[in-house]
Amino acid sequence: MRELHADVAIIGGGLGGVAAALAALGRGKRVILSEEHAWLGGQLTSQAVPPDEHIWVEQFGVTARYRALREGIRDHYRAFYPLTEAARRDLRLNPGLGRVSRLCHEPRVAVAVIEQQLAPHLSSGRLTVLQPYVPAAAAVAEDVVSSVTLRHVHDGTAVRVSAPFVLDATETGELLPLTGTEYVAGAEARTETGEPSAPEQADPGNLQAISWCFVFDHVEGADFTIERPEGYDYWRDYAPAFWGDRLLSFTAPQPRTLEPESRTLHVNPPYGAERAEQGDPREDPGDLDLWEFRRIIARQNFQPGAYDSDIVVANWPMLDYLDGSVFDDPDAEAHRAAAKELSRSYLYWLQTEAPRPDGGQGWPGLRPRGDQTGTEDGFAQAPYIRESRRIRAVTTVVEQDISVSHRGHAGPATFPDSVGIGMYRIDLHPSTGGDNYIDVECAPFEIPLGALVPVRTRNLIPAAKNIGTTHITNGAYRLHPVEWNIGESAGELASFCIDESTLPRHVLSDPGLRQRFQSRLVESGIELHWPEILGY
Repeated sequence: MRELHADVAIIGGGLGGVAAALAALGRGKRVILSEEHAWLGGQLTSQAVPPDEHIWVEQFGVTARYRALREGIRDHYRAFYPLTEAARRDLRLNPGLGRVSRLCHEPRVAVAVIEQQLAPHLSSGRLTVLQPYVPAAAAVAEDVVSSVTLRHVHDGTAVRVSAPFVLDATETGELLPLTGTEYVAGAEARTETGEPSAPEQADPGNLQAISWCFVFDHVEGADFTIERPEGYDYWRDYAPAFWGDRLLSFTAPQPRTLEPESRTLHVNPPYGAERAEQGDPREDPGDLDLWEFRRIIARQNFQPGAYDSDIVVANWPMLDYLDGSVFDDPDAEAHRAAAKELSRSYLYWLQTEAPRPDGGQGWPGLRPRGDQTGTEDGFAQAPYIRESRRIRAVTTVVEQDISVSHRGHAGPATFPDSVGIGMYRIDLHPSTGGDNYIDVECAPFEIPLGALVPVRTRNLIPAAKNIGTTHITNGAYRLHPVEWNIGESAGELASFCIDESTLPRHVLSDPGLRQRFQSRLVESGIELHWPEILGY
């Protein structure tokens, strides 16, 4: 078996893993980074989800490295794409004019920028990237992870990697069971957390739905209808009790009111028909027209004739898979396959049966864009994972910490051991346990260091959606810039511990160490507190 050693081993190359690698590499550390899929970047790339961000993202509230990623994406379009002069001059260029984000873009552009950011470290030899590999086993002694064995996805060959610090940046916390690290999955009981939105009984199998996204455009007069999916009849009749219609429809619950709400799909609206700016998500979530919601290329941003059609990502409520969990479930692989079958069925329904605004049925000209996803069929390389296994942490963030209804608008939710900040509503999609949306107003929040410290395992650091949150608060801590901040702080933490010959638990418990670590985070461009804006 091949043996590799580094200062920091990062298992999982999603946004948290990439950010952790950049942070550790920036401190001169040698890093091994593994990833299951062909693209680094996780939810932003292989899962094909444009960034979900808070409304102040252009001014503050993200790390300097995350801001560099965003600006790198914009610069890529300016350097290589035939933008209109107005779009090229736009400092806040939004290539797709999507309603979900101020930066809706093609997944492979983010891949290109991530590769640019990592390139000098690959060239120097300080970074080793292993793709496509998944963790298969781990060696642990006296609460210390000594090595992780990775298995190649296609040929099964194995690599054993070792490092003083091991970061779990996988999408579902895969290292937690492999290392015997205590963790939680699914929903905790209200008696355990005291959370108003928690269920009466714990349910480890009750997780937010996953969604298998796809990318498409439209060719007028053409027929790109896919083969009728084998499970189409099942999904065509599938109607959750709280949905208000069948899943294969334009209806879905409104997350805040839970009332069924009808969406529209206006294919390639004329220039000027779409709204050019994202609305205020406090009033307008932007999802009433599905074409505009997550559009990643808007023709009007580009020279005439450059694009015959807009390009759109389908990541809509109707793709939420509710029939079971994709981890810690004996049928996990079957559930993954069924989630993709649901999305295939929705695409087929759009092409053949969906009611059009002109009174007709279906858009056979909807063309899957595999070139946009790095796949043959136009579907993402991986499902969009909203909820992971979560460590049993020294600090667990609960709903009462961040919910406006509990704490009021009393400023940001603060922690003395903050290692970053974030903001998003407590946004839980319908779940595998039969719950409807849980959507709770949330205060701007901080990320406590204690949520990155397992109760027992000494040198394993969570670096993604697997920190000490609950089923409820994960709904706010799971989005792109927060996952990036978690990963970046985890990479900084591992580097600091190496430099100081200490452990994360000691950084947390020793006020002097913690203060030095927090100062180092600020130096690296990580905001620890939300700004206080006063009149003058």
